[in-house]
Amino acid sequence: MEFHVNKFEQVLNVTGIANLHYFEFTPQYQTIEDHHNFFELVYVDKGAITVDAENYSGMLSDNQLLIHRPNEVHSLTCLEGVAPNVIIIGFECDSTALNIFSSAPVTLKPSQKKMLADLLKEGMSVYAPPYNMPYTKRMHKRDVIPFGADQLLKIKLEMFLILLLRGASRVDSPAAEAAPETGGIAGVHRYVCEHYNQKITLEQLCLLFGTNKTTLCDEFRVAYGDTIFNYINHLRVKEAKALMREGKYLITDISARVGFSSIHYFCRVFKRIVGQPPKDYMNSIKANLDM
Repeated sequence: MEFHVNKFEQVLNVTGIANLHYFEFTPQYQTIEDHHNFFELVYVDKGAITVDAENYSGMLSDNQLLIHRPNEVHSLTCLEGVAPNVIIIGFECDSTALNIFSSAPVTLKPSQKKMLADLLKEGMSVYAPPYNMPYTKRMHKRDVIPFGADQLLKIKLEMFLILLLRGASRVDSPAAEAAPETGGIAGVHRYVCEHYNQKITLEQLCLLFGTNKTTLCDEFRVAYGDTIFNYINHLRVKEAKALMREGKYLITDISARVGFSSIHYFCRVFKRIVGQPPKDYMNSIKANLDM
């Protein structure tokens, strides 16, 4: 008997990466008008920006994404008093179906946000920093990359884009649009994300969600890849960096606003997570954007 091998249908093929950025912008920062022969994905991880492009001019805020078409003239401006975090990925792709994302922002679901974060992490295992230098003309690969990471980055980006297109064409089942879970470990995660700037204890979480410390800690680590309090500290530092870039508050005020018990503990945690003290972080941000 002769077997027939079915060939894969290629509905979308990403052929290359031009840039991979995670920007921590300062208020009122503005890019120059630019255009290039590849798609450019722009996603606001936190804050808001205004976009001025041929197919869309307007606001792009928390969790919203836009994809500029090849050769589309575009620029972005940060708002007064807002220091946004923005992901930008430039990529070559043979699918014109992506053009629908150039005319209006798309708000990502939690599952889509996780996929985008995962592909960004994969990209950072392939390409060396810096990731926050505007107008980078060439991303350099690391000297040593994990086995298959380059191909995996391509696959993850294609998967993200295909599922984005599915959502746009309403192929998803109604269950995919259901309200986010409020109980179980997902409920704990939601609570932590909403109250990270307040005092949170394991006892408090166990009482609120009817569990015990061992189960709570184990399930959170499995679901989110980190301990609860390390996860909380990352949320606090992320918010602190945005407040620092806005330039409205002293470091001591920022430390208290994001939930740290003392400025000394804040500085220690900040340096461990960011890799440099708060003052050095601000100097490096200003230097990169000035360049």
